[in-house]
Amino acid sequence: MSEPIRRDTPGNPGIWFGVDVGTVRVGVARSDPAGVLAVPVTTLSRDARGDADIAELAGMLAEYEAVGVVLGLPRTLAGREGSAAALARDYGARLAARIAPAPVEFVDERLTTVSAQRKLHQGGVRGAAGRAVIDQAAAVELLQHWLDHRRP
Repeated sequence: MSEPIRRDTPGNPGIWFGVDVGTVRVGVARSDPAGVLAVPVTTLSRDARGDADIAELAGMLAEYEAVGVVLGLPRTLAGREGSAAALARDYGARLAARIAPAPVEFVDERLTTVSAQRKLHQGGVRGAAGRAVIDQAAAVELLQHWLDHRRP
């Protein structure tokens, strides 16, 4: 994990959102109120200029009365942060400003997209259908990992 998983996160339990941010799309997942199971929500179009995606995401968080966000932090296989991680950290900071005091936590997302693609393929989802939901599936993977590791 790139950042320690805190077991004392404010607002436990409650609905948490998982976010897989990219340059084109943003995958969104959420947990159940008990914080046990991650489910897909939607894929947003990334709006780097106007932040419409951040506004839409903040609206979803308010609608679900979410207690926080887990945002994927892409690292290299060697564990280093590059330009994609800088993009994720910037996105997280802008989202945090919109949803304060709810926390935004980062989780290492290495291989989440690969894992999501494998699961979709095994489930028979391929081609354009797979591309349409891969970001949501990656958000589910990273959120579920975080949920699993924060339980006592």
